[in-house]
Amino acid sequence: MISCSSKSALLRLGSGCGCRKTTIYPLISILSLSRRHSSTQQQDLVVIGSGPGGYVAAIKAAQLGLKTTCVEKGATLGGTCLNVGCIPSKSLLNNSHFYHMAHSGDLAKRGINMGPVSLDLPKMMKEKSDAVTALTSGIDYLFK
Repeated sequence: MISCSSKSALLRLGSGCGCRKTTIYPLISILSLSRRHSSTQQQDLVVIGSGPGGYVAAIKAAQLGLKTTCVEKGATLGGTCLNVGCIPSKSLLNNSHFYHMAHSGDLAKRGINMGPVSLDLPKMMKEKSDAVTALTSGIDYLFK
């Protein structure tokens, strides 16, 4: 439970806004807005966003027996971090490091010899996309 003095965007379940130093409950949701789902059913918890905090909160709430919904504005689960931020950037950074090690001769210094080194950017981008797809599919599986 979170008190009303919290600055987070939480709403009180039930009637009214709950701004009179009453206890409020975080909302949790698991529906994609792009899927155009709607429901008139009562939920115990609605999570807004399926990023690293949202999907964990939604899954834990459901495991604890709460009727939970998670809302995501994007086409896939995982939020900004997984879809366009941290994970894709780290994938490209890691592959760029391998390229640098091969191109600069660092691998040759370690006894790993090879021919001319070239960069296949479309293949590198596909690997990044495959990593993101695998991780978003994993989160999608956890929601089932």
